[in-house]
Amino acid sequence: MKSKSVFWLLTTVLLITFSTADAQQPKKVSRIGVLWPFLPIVSPPLAEAFRQGLRNLGYVDGQNIAIEYRYSEGKDSRLSDLAGELLHLKIDVIFAPTTAAALAAKNATSEIPIITATAADPVGSGLVASLARPGGNVTGLSLLASLEISGKQLELLKEAIPKLTRVAVLADPASPPTAGLLKAAEQAARSLQVQLRVVEAQDPNELERAFSTIKKERAGALLVIAAPFTGSNPGIVSFATSSRLPAMYPYTDSVDAGGLMSYGPNRADLFRRAATYVDKILKGTKPADLPVEQPMKFEFVINLKAAKQIGLTIPPNVLVRADKVIR
Repeated sequence: MKSKSVFWLLTTVLLITFSTADAQQPKKVSRIGVLWPFLPIVSPPLAEAFRQGLRNLGYVDGQNIAIEYRYSEGKDSRLSDLAGELLHLKIDVIFAPTTAAALAAKNATSEIPIITATAADPVGSGLVASLARPGGNVTGLSLLASLEISGKQLELLKEAIPKLTRVAVLADPASPPTAGLLKAAEQAARSLQVQLRVVEAQDPNELERAFSTIKKERAGALLVIAAPFTGSNPGIVSFATSSRLPAMYPYTDSVDAGGLMSYGPNRADLFRRAATYVDKILKGTKPADLPVEQPMKFEFVINLKAAKQIGLTIPPNVLVRADKVIR
């Protein structure tokens, strides 16, 4: 009986010891690499939307996840090198919001899962095999359904300025979505009887030259095509305001910064939704099995302060269509 008591005592001690040791093992902290292609001005709200999405799912940076950022500051040429830097950090998943960022990440690795948030045409650009079955290591959210959005933007400009006949279009030819967006704008221009003058700029250093060209064109309005450095650039807003040039922007950031109007998908919503993909990946789902989703929220925003500053009166029928009016 004594030997049996000793045996069970030793067994109990060993079980307690192993259980305690197991409980003291630190939980794995997942590492998320963020390949950030935007200018600093849009970094805080979009980055916060992504982090908020993660927090809603129980992930807190510095506790159960570690987020590593690499910033290209609107220069797509830097994305490849920055993607390479992330690979050396033993990242579990990469968040590459735009087409260019996701392509740079995909070219750097075929193994680490990659999540995108605003890829314009993920199939056409080669990011995924199909929206329903991405295949490979890339998935996320796409703006494919938004490629025709520039036509809608031009239509709203025309409604706001009924006598509009000539529009300058600021576009980055190196940005993957540009070709599709320009095509949609040109189709809309023909039906609206509006002449377009496309002015190109591939990085912030080319903006002054582009501004000079736009002035020479004497256009009645400006349409800004979405790209990492043009989408929310304070320099473009300042130029349009000082030139008293009505402008349509792709994102609300520019209108909040003093721009006239914007129409496009709610990017904050897309970035929050991107966090759900990260959650599924970290829980073991393969990116190849996660269908690519589309935007669910679009916003038309008008800044009446900006309209007054450039001497433009927005027709009532246009104002009532706005989701938000800044007075």
